[in-house]
Amino acid sequence: MNDMDRLARYRAKRHFDRTDEPPGEGDRPGQAPSFVVQIHEASTTHFDFRLEVDGVLKSWSVPKGPSDDPRDKRLAVPTEDHPLEYREYEGVIPGGQYGAGTVIVWDQGTYRPLKDTDPGAFARALDRGHASFWLHGTKLRGGYALTRFRNGEGGEREAWLLVKETDAEGARRGRTAPDPRRARSARTGRTLRQVAEEEVPGRGER
Repeated sequence: MNDMDRLARYRAKRHFDRTDEPPGEGDRPGQAPSFVVQIHEASTTHFDFRLEVDGVLKSWSVPKGPSDDPRDKRLAVPTEDHPLEYREYEGVIPGGQYGAGTVIVWDQGTYRPLKDTDPGAFARALDRGHASFWLHGTKLRGGYALTRFRNGEGGEREAWLLVKETDAEGARRGRTAPDPRRARSARTGRTLRQVAEEEVPGRGER
């Protein structure tokens, strides 16, 4: 399957003449696979966790956000694959569009698989329902694992758990995700409110 096919669901949900989200036109991968965590203030405010896999960003909605406390098990619900360009997206999706609301990049960096590092092995691990990896982010660092516990059969929605693995980083930090309203972008230092006010003139006025 090529990148165009993988992004078919993503493109079908968006009108790119009305939103400034990237359409996905072939951004090249870097030397190490990337990850990004975005905060999305939409109908419900949530975190989006994305891993670069086979030329796209595999994506999960994480309502409570990632935690670097190994005792926390975070629900992660798969969403459509996103283009690699989305790892830098920060802005306001206009009203009436899919996912309307403000987006900031809360964390970004690279990752490496913790087990089989052969090409394609990580994608196969995700297909089987369990993959572990080490994050090198500005905020999240150390080992994490994604595990599928509901496969989406019988009308149920597919669901995963995102869990911090026990390691020196987890023992040293042990923090949960921040209050989304106070969180700042890893790219620009802005909050959700600041992005909304700057990108939609007059929105912050009372």
